Amino acid sequence: MLDSLFGFIEASPSPFHAAAAAFERLAAAGFVGTGRGDSWSELDVAQGFVVRDGGSVVAVRAGARVDPERLRFSVIGAHTDSPNLRVRPQPDSGTLGYRQLGVEIYGGVLLNSWLDRDLGLSGRVTVASEAAEALADASAGPAGPLANPTAHFPFWDEPDPGPATVLWRCDRALLRVPQLAIHLDRDANDGLKLDRQQHMTPVWGLGEPNAAGFREFLADELDVERDAVVAWDVMAHDLTPPARLGRDGEMYAAGRIDNLASCHAAIEAMAGLDAVPDDAAAVVVLFDHEEIGSDSATGAGSPILADALERIAAALGASREQYLRAVARSLCVSADGAHAVHPNYPERHEPGHLPALNGGPVIKTNVNVRYATDARTHARFAAACRTAGVPHQIYSHHGNLPCGSTIGPITASRLGMSVVDVGSPMLSMHSARELGGSDDPAMLTTALSAFLVSD
Repeated sequence: MLDSLFGFIEASPSPFHAAAAAFERLAAAGFVGTGRGDSWSELDVAQGFVVRDGGSVVAVRAGARVDPERLRFSVIGAHTDSPNLRVRPQPDSGTLGYRQLGVEIYGGVLLNSWLDRDLGLSGRVTVASEAAEALADASAGPAGPLANPTAHFPFWDEPDPGPATVLWRCDRALLRVPQLAIHLDRDANDGLKLDRQQHMTPVWGLGEPNAAGFREFLADELDVERDAVVAWDVMAHDLTPPARLGRDGEMYAAGRIDNLASCHAAIEAMAGLDAVPDDAAAVVVLFDHEEIGSDSATGAGSPILADALERIAAALGASREQYLRAVARSLCVSADGAHAVHPNYPERHEPGHLPALNGGPVIKTNVNVRYATDARTHARFAAACRTAGVPHQIYSHHGNLPCGSTIGPITASRLGMSVVDVGSPMLSMHSARELGGSDDPAMLTTALSAFLVSD
């Protein structure tokens, strides 16, 4: 399981790539690909289908003989995005003989973790229509390779005529945010303070800045004219590959564990389904933009999940009334990273709630509903863990610290659906490189698999 997770993380330097990798995994498992703008009424929901939109994915598979009067949804939700550095629309800058690339801070980044790392770039690029036609020819179709070994185009985001958006990544060491030497900041070890505007601008060359340098770079990478590059959603990613860690390999380190580990577990649980209970529809939804509040067209604050569930219900022959009743009897597992107890900061954790690496999935609770778990949903996920034969742990946040949140409360409030917040324990959350337990990915996958087929 860990090797599979490593492959998924390596394939997913951006949320767009993560959604594409999830789509490919489900398609390989027999799910039919479709779109949000396509009709779902004729699809075989029992076979399963999957929809991808930017950095979001919705996948469904239903029982073979669903009675609309008894329909319920078993939903697993997660998110594809991670905190990082994102390239500005006009990024070319520099001073004192250095060429630099302007970036914006995306989400709750641990800024110091991005210092002195070799960074690549990835995301999606929109090109003019004539260039899109040339790219299609060069790549021999949506999944074909280009001659440039650093560019990868596994999917077209916009297959229609006109400007097209393609996935792109470059795994060369392109960027670095250099830290100030200790000789020039003798107080750094007593409390480093980084200015997000001034201190986080990476260098990527020497010489005078070129006003069109980044656009020219993308054009060269894509083998198109400079003016054909219209716009981009591009971000930095750490180039260090995932690795086992520790004397006995009992831990692992990687970028974007939050929340690709949950995405991977959800997709593996869905792809591995042999059958779904006759009264149920199993649904996996991977949202984008959780790290910045979820208020986007592909975030948990959007109508994506509500619309998808209603359309699935209609494809199964349910009326609007039956759909609303189905939502009322359904459960969503919001899967996101959980805080493991930190050996160097035990005072930051609530006594009696100290999740351990390799201790099994964590049920996350908060009376102020920063997590959406209540006693009933807690009990239902604990039962799924018992069925799966895996242990579970419980997390409650320290009373003197503000608590983070997830897609769980948003899903609960938008749909009126019961939700339980869970996740695998981890350290270094929101760092450029995070730390987890080697046994936890398999345990979370097994627990989610049991949830999808539970009564």
